[in-house]
Amino acid sequence: AIRRTVIPSIEESYVGKGESADPLAEEHTTAVQGLVHRYPDRVLFLTTSFCSTYCRYCTRSRMVGGHTEALQKHWEEALAYITEHTEVRDVVISGGDPLTLSDEMLDYLLGRVTGIEHVEMVRIGTKVPMVMPQRINESLLAVLRKYKPIYMSIHATHPDELTREAARACNALADNGVVLGSQTVLLKGVNDSVPVLTDLFHKLLRVRVKPYYLFQCDPISGSQHFRTTVDKGKALMQGLRGFTSGYAIPQYVIDTPGGGGKVPILPQYEVGQDDEHLYLRNYEGKVFSYPTARENATC
Repeated sequence: AIRRTVIPSIEESYVGKGESADPLAEEHTTAVQGLVHRYPDRVLFLTTSFCSTYCRYCTRSRMVGGHTEALQKHWEEALAYITEHTEVRDVVISGGDPLTLSDEMLDYLLGRVTGIEHVEMVRIGTKVPMVMPQRINESLLAVLRKYKPIYMSIHATHPDELTREAARACNALADNGVVLGSQTVLLKGVNDSVPVLTDLFHKLLRVRVKPYYLFQCDPISGSQHFRTTVDKGKALMQGLRGFTSGYAIPQYVIDTPGGGGKVPILPQYEVGQDDEHLYLRNYEGKVFSYPTARENATC
């Protein structure tokens, strides 16, 4: 399963309907070079185009694999933009993979971003703990300990990635105050089954990583062989809900093509409503009624 996610396939040469190099229109919401400002209160800071591995379904495959310096020279412009825009309270540091930066560069970057008064939280998007866990060493941890709160979104695809070394890396990050969540892309033939997803999410929780997002695979060029149907995704979510703890269930989302942002997708749990009740179907398929309050009701 892991090999399938990182080794090129001839299937990538076929460009399916609706696919493009930049399906999320990040280029159109780029405020300054390397800084995407799509949501009102947060920005995506693309600090490097170098990555720890090259996932074949990567939504930024158009840009990863280049030299870090190409984006690094725009850091000051991006930092100035964040400083000027006081509505920005959340900065997502991504790439490429920011944990491929040197400790010194990461220390400088985190120091500058957290030093901006209106920035309340910093998130680091990375796959390093899964594919290069030796990078999570004492030198890096010493840098991360200096800045709080630091959140980390770890790209986790399959339970086989949770090796002893990856578990040690995640636990070390948690021990040093980093708040951990995971982002998983739903991939046909890789993790599109309830047992595989359940195993993955349980293993993540055991190393203190909260399953955060399950993404429908973005329609990047040459990715059709990876995409399940949305109905399949909803069925998988229905197979998780009620059969494992809520902490083990991420939010299933589509990052809408054209730059519309993330939209949550849910199975149909609401099955009807009348003047007095909302009717809900539970994980066993049983229907229950919930009394609904009237707007003008008095106590």
